[in-house]
Amino acid sequence: MLNQNQTPLIAALKACATNPHAPFYTPGHKRGEGIAQPLADLLGKAVFGADLTELGNLDNLFAPQGVILQAQQLAAEAFGAKQTWFLVNGSTCGIEAAILATCGTGDKIILPRNVHSSAIAGLILSGAIPIFIHPEYDAGLDIAHSITPGAVQSALQQHPDAKAVLVVYPTYYGVCGDLKAIAQITHQYNIPLLVDEAHGAHFAFHPQLPTPALAAGADLTVQSSHKTLAAMTQASMLHLQGNRIDIDRVNKALQLVQSTSPSYLLLASLDAARQQMALSGKQLMSRTLELAKLARTKISQIPRLSILSPPLSACSEGLGVRSSGFVALDQTRLTVTVSGLGLTGFAAEEILDEKLGVTAEFASEQHLTFIISLGNTQADIEKLIQGLTTLAEITPPPTPSPQARRGGSEAREFSLAGRRGLFLWDDVFMVGNSVQISPREAFFRTTETLPLEETSDRVCAEIVCPYPPGIPILMPGELITKTAIAYLRQIQATGGFITGCQDLSLSSLKVLKSSL
Repeated sequence: MLNQNQTPLIAALKACATNPHAPFYTPGHKRGEGIAQPLADLLGKAVFGADLTELGNLDNLFAPQGVILQAQQLAAEAFGAKQTWFLVNGSTCGIEAAILATCGTGDKIILPRNVHSSAIAGLILSGAIPIFIHPEYDAGLDIAHSITPGAVQSALQQHPDAKAVLVVYPTYYGVCGDLKAIAQITHQYNIPLLVDEAHGAHFAFHPQLPTPALAAGADLTVQSSHKTLAAMTQASMLHLQGNRIDIDRVNKALQLVQSTSPSYLLLASLDAARQQMALSGKQLMSRTLELAKLARTKISQIPRLSILSPPLSACSEGLGVRSSGFVALDQTRLTVTVSGLGLTGFAAEEILDEKLGVTAEFASEQHLTFIISLGNTQADIEKLIQGLTTLAEITPPPTPSPQARRGGSEAREFSLAGRRGLFLWDDVFMVGNSVQISPREAFFRTTETLPLEETSDRVCAEIVCPYPPGIPILMPGELITKTAIAYLRQIQATGGFITGCQDLSLSSLKVLKSSL
């Protein structure tokens, strides 16, 4: 057992920062002496004294033998890994490295269609061929959940030569699939299970949270420590266990996708976040879960609002159905359905943010999603409850139609039918595999830019995704459909934002110039 009280990186950084000397090394602000005044006014000068480079006592991120190695070993023990790497380029570089470490050009990787754009970048960098699985989908809520064990089994039977399986766990909405079953199936083919656990760094520290990916059998998992723990933005970790993945390939891959000038402020924040959770994680998560429970209880009582609930507990409302694509929910992730107010999630987000002082993590067509973490206070929760209460009060109820007055399941069916004028998630993705060539090949092919209305049935040459949550609607190598175009336009019209593509107005799109 290691001494989890230690913070070796922070101790070394403090010693270097307080050591009087004449600095003739990067960064150019020289321990804050040359920092621009507006930034100094914002942050103060003290923090810049610790913004140091790879000095002798601070170790080297790519070949750690000192304090970085010690900090990573402490993190591996705290999170239950065989080996842990600190990431200063966010979970994005971790996902890219995971794919690069397991797949080469032409190798197949099985993954859900609702992956983050970083996985698409990993495909482009590696040359791997995606075998997409459609996640389980809740048509009533227009939310994609996890892929199922059965879908993974079927994909592996059709593609036994696949080199890896990648799973998103949890989803952006906090939904967890049956990862243990998926791990068992994947390992029957003697290939590794990679997990995008960006939003689950806190799972290891409380029994009421979903099972951590490593405990469920994952071979490699990537966690955004900054998303749900107390690390600085862009600070993440990659954890590995078992022998299915070559450690040397992970090291080489990370050298390709990480900065050669890592921020020691980010590294130190990882050291501190690990110590905090190792020593007080259960206590902090207990308090966080209590705050989340309070928010759920109070918000569920607000008329015309509903909350995404765990399996079985909300079946009577149709908001949670037990399935292999939804076996657990992170209770600290709060998704509120606001469509009953006659508002889109985008409109509700704007009102809450600009008028009521409450800022959500992200909005979608029907929902608002809030992250409740160890940094939230009782006052935050009370403001959230009051904000949603006020939102419901200032939004007049819609005049009920004769069908809606009938109530019960019949009213719900009418409500769903009424929304069928909108394009939903499954309208876009549940239409078969639309990948025409590998993302890497498409990325490097000659392209042309066409008006959006002329791109239907052409092959996309860029990533197009609403962000957050950063799930691409189109990617290089994928056939552009009329439905995808309509869906993107709908997101824009209702207040969403499109990122990734060159023309952010979405008036035009890059496509492959030559026919396939």
